[in-house]
Amino acid sequence: MILFPNAKINLGLYVTEKRTDGFHNLSTCFYPAPWSDILEITPSSTFEFSTSGLAISGKLETNLCYRAFMLLIEAFNIAPVHIHLHKVIPMGAGLGGGSSDAAFTLMGLRDMFKLPLTNVDLIPYAQKLGSDCAFFLFNQAQLGSEKGDVLSPIELSLTGKFLVMVYPNFGISTQEAYAGIKPKKARKNWEKQLTKPLETWKETISNDFENSLFPTYPQLVEIKNELYALGAQYAAMSGSGSTIFGLFDQEVKLPESWKAFQTWSGLLP
Repeated sequence: MILFPNAKINLGLYVTEKRTDGFHNLSTCFYPAPWSDILEITPSSTFEFSTSGLAISGKLETNLCYRAFMLLIEAFNIAPVHIHLHKVIPMGAGLGGGSSDAAFTLMGLRDMFKLPLTNVDLIPYAQKLGSDCAFFLFNQAQLGSEKGDVLSPIELSLTGKFLVMVYPNFGISTQEAYAGIKPKKARKNWEKQLTKPLETWKETISNDFENSLFPTYPQLVEIKNELYALGAQYAAMSGSGSTIFGLFDQEVKLPESWKAFQTWSGLLP
């Protein structure tokens, strides 16, 4: 079984409150992006996990694919598998790559072993793995609240828009990103701005992490400004960084200077 866990971008992100459990409440809109990893799950006599592509740090026990397998083997006593992850989506990039890998592992194992679980049934498992993990079970525009794991669909299509994602070859840890955040309520009914023309979003929609991270990483400001100079209708940081994305009405040629970065560009399906 071969799967293609995709990335996400955040169309607006507001950190609204510090929670008693140490997390933060958010208000955001997730949207699927086609930058993808490759995940292969095959039967095996013993559990195996292997990787290729971008190097993945950390112990096996902390890997979200492994943890997804452990959640389902505890609940359903499924047989061992070999999971191979070819990592393409940059890490610490605000693109949700690890969460996507976990969600696709849950769905892949469910399908392989014909478990009696719908994608809705998988939500509690996904919530144990990451705040944005549940989004990838549905891969459609969703408003996220609380930790980002309480989702509600929104009628929003960017089909045909040209998306550019620029990862400047450094990640930003969640801890660093939140260190400079001062929670405040989002603009009332900000989500309604998503129904307005895309070119108006620049003035009405924002990502709170830009205020705290842009002074530390001026290169991110430069990339965002370059996207607008190229004709982007809307550009912003995704998640807690460090990827900056731009949405365009038509295909654009990327600057030569960005060849040193990891980028993805293409039409949204």
